Parts: sequence; structure tokens; C-alpha cells
Amino acid sequence: KQRLIYKLFLFLHDCMILASAMKKEKTLSAKKICCLFLTICLGLSALWLSACEGNNKAPFRESRFCLDTLVTLTLYDGGGTTLLQEAFEELERLESLLSAHKEGSDVWHINRQAGEREAVSIAPETMELLLAAKEYYILSDGYLDMTLAPLIDLWDVNGQGYVPTKEERTAALSFKGVEELELDEEAGTARLPRSGMALDLGALAKGYMADMLKAFLMEKGCTSAVLDLGHNILLIGEKPGRTPFSIGVRDPEGGEGDISVVLYARDVSVVTSGTYERFFERDGVRYAHILDPYTGVPADTGVSSVTIISQNSLSGDALSTTCLLLGKERGLALIESLENVEALFLMEDGTRTMSSGFEAYLEKK
Repeated sequence: KQRLIYKLFLFLHDCMILASAMKKEKTLSAKKICCLFLTICLGLSALWLSACEGNNKAPFRESRFCLDTLVTLTLYDGGGTTLLQEAFEELERLESLLSAHKEGSDVWHINRQAGEREAVSIAPETMELLLAAKEYYILSDGYLDMTLAPLIDLWDVNGQGYVPTKEERTAALSFKGVEELELDEEAGTARLPRSGMALDLGALAKGYMADMLKAFLMEKGCTSAVLDLGHNILLIGEKPGRTPFSIGVRDPEGGEGDISVVLYARDVSVVTSGTYERFFERDGVRYAHILDPYTGVPADTGVSSVTIISQNSLSGDALSTTCLLLGKERGLALIESLENVEALFLMEDGTRTMSSGFEAYLEKK
């Protein structure tokens, strides 16, 4: 802005000198008038191009594989590589607290000491997410259950894949029990009372970490960015030039680059959960990673994917998984009961259903 103001000052100064020189003559020819007019037009055009160039500077972008997915951070208003490095370090810090598979994490310690009398001291961030997980468990009628780790490990969708027997599923489900998780906010501790119980925050952790990262970047002065944590996209502000960001929603029946719809949004979260994301096939049957906590088998509701637009990524993470498990009718009813939340259901039969306010995000404003 300072450079632009300085250029404007120099341009006006040159115009005044040119006008003063012409004023010394008693008459101005048409040629000289045209010359003055052309000079002003060219000068204003140069300033306009300079302003556009300033608004369309190449963003700072970096991609890394972390959180078990490809994470891409794009900063549009400065900060550079230093801030990007700090942002990834913040993600690593949060993952070291919340991942069930990171040895030494808070969740790892809670699982390891399940059934022990002594509670585990946890970080404030871990406590905040565990409290939120309990709230979403209630909101989802028990479908979003963070105590399904034994069942998730049994199916091993992210590994070799295994189709358990009904007896094995029943045994794994016997260890679930969100209500049993003991949280002491004052002491900052957590405890699972039964040996064999275990937590898995995979349906919530990325959304929570995205929200924490947004707060971190905004504290550093960032006002325009796209945080892509693998199907969890959180927007900071809008694009330079006061235009919305464009977000593509993947076609579940297509490849990685096939887009079903394009959304135009500012300063919101866009999260998609789908049965196409992680799965394995056995004897011609596809088994997806989203498990029903009541039956112990992968979700089978006819929904291929659910995209949630909300004010924060934690709610988007929680609601996208919940709606996929609930199915279109019950999921849509839940979304319509909430404020500032919209949803898109892409069905296995190729149809789509939108919540009442979703269509507004299909228009570029």
C-alpha cells in the first residue's frame, strides 16, 4: 500500500509539471491536449496494474504428509516459509497429544492405563477435545463413539483388512462406553475404568487440529489462507481481491480429481466424509472405514459421501461422519435442526440431496 501511494504521488507530481509547462503557452493544441489525456490514462492504468499485481501475489504454499494424510497449507497474505514451518510444527505438537497411535501421546497413555486405578494427566487441548467428543456422542444418538478403538483395530481397514465374525464383533463392542470415560477438568486427568477399553479420536481430531491451527495463524496476523487437512478444509477470511475461495467436492464414483460440485465460500469449514476414502475389498465386497457402533460393521446407508459446511472444522468432522452413519433422512433432519450448518448428501444411486441453505454456496458472490 505504501509503494502504491508513493507511485500515485509521483504520478500526480509529473502531471502537475506537464500541465504547468503547457500553461505557459497561451493556447493548447488538440495534439497537446490529447497528449496530456493519454499520459493521465496510461498513468492510471499502470497504477491499476500495480494494485492488481499487489493483490495477486503468489501465495506461500507447502504440502507434507502428516496426520496420516496429505496436508496442504496455503497462506495468501504473508508470513512466508517461516510461518508455514511454525504451522506444521503446531500440527505435529497437536498430533503428539491426540493420536492413539503416537507412542507417548495423551490418548496413548489413557489407552495403555485402561483399568488402572490412577488417572492420566492430560493437556488442556486433549481435555477440550474429549469433552467435545462426549457432547457429539449425545448429539449423534451414540453413533459418534470415541471408544470404538477395539472394533476399529479388529477390522484393520487401514492395514491388511480383516472381516471379523459376529462373535468377534460382539466382543469388541463390549468394550465401548463413552459414559464410562472419567474426566476431571479441575485435576486435568482422564481415565478408562475397564481393561481393554481404548479411545480413537480419528473422527474428530483433524477437525479440532484445523481449528487450533486457524487460531494459531490468526494470532500471527494471517487473514487469508486455506488449510487443507485431507478432506477437512478450513478457510481463513477470503481470497485477495475480496473474492470467495472455490472448493471442489469430489465425485464419489470418480477418481481423485473428479469434481461433483464447486463451492464458493469465505471463512468457513468444508469437511467431507465418504465411504470411498478408506476401504478394502474381500471376495468382491467393499468394506469402508466408517463403522456402525451398534452393529459393528461398516456403514451401509446408501450414502457415498456427506459434505458439511459449518463455522468450525470440529463440527464439520463430527457431523459428516454422523450423517453418513444416520443416513440421508435422519442426517438431514439433524442438520436442519442446527444453526449455521449445511450439508450435501451424495448417494450411491447417483442422486444428491442438499440442506435448505446449501445452494447459496453454489453461487459465486
